[in-house]
Amino acid sequence: MDVPRKRLHYRNMNSIPIYALYGETESQHDWLHWETIQSRSRLHDYEIAPHRHEALYQILSLTGGRATAILDGARFALAPPAVVTVPALTVHAYEFSEDVEGTVVTLMERDLGGLGIAIPEAGVTPGSEVIAAAQAGLILEADNPGAAHDAAMRAHLTLLLVALARARQHTGPTHEGADRALAHARAFRLAVEQRFRQTRRLADYAGAVGISTTHLNRVCREVMGATALEVIEKRIALEARRQLLFSSLTIKQIGAELGYDDPAYFSRFVTRMLGMAPGAFRHAGRTPPVSVSPKA
Repeated sequence: MDVPRKRLHYRNMNSIPIYALYGETESQHDWLHWETIQSRSRLHDYEIAPHRHEALYQILSLTGGRATAILDGARFALAPPAVVTVPALTVHAYEFSEDVEGTVVTLMERDLGGLGIAIPEAGVTPGSEVIAAAQAGLILEADNPGAAHDAAMRAHLTLLLVALARARQHTGPTHEGADRALAHARAFRLAVEQRFRQTRRLADYAGAVGISTTHLNRVCREVMGATALEVIEKRIALEARRQLLFSSLTIKQIGAELGYDDPAYFSRFVTRMLGMAPGAFRHAGRTPPVSVSPKA
């Protein structure tokens, strides 16, 4: 089936929506989320509009039908078997035929770091039995966790990255995807993930990325639609939310762990970011909803 060609304009990066998964605002998975291409694409008439993910890495495996992938403005006509790798912050879109078959695996990109294998850039790789087997093993372990689950997941992820890297060695260079601003944004996001508990100073992050604080803010506004400090605070707020809901630490301890020695200052930060004071947020998150019976 011929897929109609469209010119996609997204010079203003602020206009590109950032999703957890396409059409969703929050992610609910642990190590990974996976689904069939058909299950989500049919909800959107087989056309996924340009969007990006702030912290997620996706691997789309096409096993049937036809598709067009658009990665940071470059178009790729896909025929099965094919694998599309989409790092965080890559603007991507798809057009699928109605008989499309395949899967989409979504991971936290930070989980791929430290495995000793380079994370594949945005691009398209011909599918292979080795890649398919590595992905199937990963999904099987994710769906059926057993003893040493985390170690098994890291092992399966390593095998998948190795399979992708070897496939690319035989297919030559692919579209690099990101321009310099996007590369800086990714480096900054990784630095935030590593350092958000220790520092909120923009100079520390700019130095880690190798650019000035002014340039860092310019990159963040262009790519992420927010200032560098807003990106840092959003990550801290996410961790505060998790700790308030799921840990037994006191509010003072949580604040200290996140670099706030003054409990009052931490309380004001949480109130500004989460919409209520830490104690109230913890209570609301742990209080079961009240069941109200309909009146006769």
